Amino acid sequence: MLGGTELTTVQDIRDDGSYVCTVRDAYGDEDEVIVVSCSDDTDQAVRGWINRCTHEAQRFDTGEGVPMRGGQIICPRHGSLFDACSGECDNGMAADTTLPDVELTIEDGTVYLTDNDYKFSHEGKIEKDDDNGPSSTSHIGF
Repeated sequence: MLGGTELTTVQDIRDDGSYVCTVRDAYGDEDEVIVVSCSDDTDQAVRGWINRCTHEAQRFDTGEGVPMRGGQIICPRHGSLFDACSGECDNGMAADTTLPDVELTIEDGTVYLTDNDYKFSHEGKIEKDDDNGPSSTSHIGF
């Protein structure tokens, strides 16, 4: 694939539930990208989103995969639900917002990062010594 960085495969997303990697923007700042399946209809149906809720920047994937139910991404802090295909939220504290998307290309079942705004840094979350997961007051359990 010219111009893209290989991330994972569609089959791995289906098997594992999600994929997370760290990217850098044009200013060199790190961010995390999640890749999730958004439909069972086709091998092409995965989407990439910035790994944080639009309400309070809470990470979706805190190291154990993206919490999902019925084709929706669940914010572990307040329970807002985001459509995995469109990124739109119509409930909870993040209602009427949409997740920032990240351009991906799928070729022969392989998922590539092709968004010109981000450069692949490494697989997994941003590496921080003081990151112990979400600081949540929620009683939501998965």
